Amino acid sequence: MNRGIAYASAAYLLWGVFPVYFKALQGVAPLEILGHRIVWSLMVCAVLLLLLRRLQWLADLRRQPRVLLWFAASSLLVAANWFVYIWAVSASRVVDASLGYFINPLVNVLIGAAFLHERLRGAQWVAVGVAAAGVSWLTWQAGAVPWIGLVLALSFGLYGLLRKTAALGAIEGLTLETVLLTPIAATYLLWLVQTGQSGFVDGDAATRLLLAAAGPVTAVPLLLFAAGARRIPFSTLGLLQYLGPSLQLLIGVWLYDEPFAQRAPGYVLIWIALAVFSIEGIVRGWRSRVAAR
Repeated sequence: MNRGIAYASAAYLLWGVFPVYFKALQGVAPLEILGHRIVWSLMVCAVLLLLLRRLQWLADLRRQPRVLLWFAASSLLVAANWFVYIWAVSASRVVDASLGYFINPLVNVLIGAAFLHERLRGAQWVAVGVAAAGVSWLTWQAGAVPWIGLVLALSFGLYGLLRKTAALGAIEGLTLETVLLTPIAATYLLWLVQTGQSGFVDGDAATRLLLAAAGPVTAVPLLLFAAGARRIPFSTLGLLQYLGPSLQLLIGVWLYDEPFAQRAPGYVLIWIALAVFSIEGIVRGWRSRVAAR
């Protein structure tokens, strides 16, 4: 139990400091960073699969064309999520990006109701309504829909839906997604080199090292999360997931001086919604355990 909490907390904390990593690459175009993240992630995944001797699933794919179709869709969603997040950090919109991962649990509930025919309980409807009020406040205050947060939440929520219904583990799934994306990413990176626009070629040693680190930066938190998720209750995992966006918000406000005061009421409403959602889940889980005993 304690090891599971440690693994999951480490994963969310690493995801929480992602803005610092991507901010260090601000001199490189977001699309090029995305390309390097895809290519280097594939290399890390390939090494891990060889070390773990988990290659049988590759042969099984021939008999599972639906899995390939599913992961083609999930790879596009994860690429879109990664790009919008990288762009948001480079554009000094870290606070806006954190919103996406705050509201993601509530978006997941709506996706479950829409696609998996899961019925929302009363407290969940209240949480969704309060969160919608928070998003409405942010829209009114800014004069525009908070599209960064909504795109991140929706893309990650739909990505989770596809991964939930696909029969591959975390590392195998990421490998297949990067395999499908790498031809496009590698072609783009080679084009940048040929046209003299490559941040990797023209950058200094630190920039090259940071770009190459995109592989382990992507894979390590995912492995820690998978290890933690197997060892702790889902309700505990649900509470820990707020570590990531909370840390991102703090980094955006305190480290990068992004404005927050005028947006605070909208975030407070969203935090209230998350509190209602989390407490309802904890109480329901406790009642289920008591009934089981």
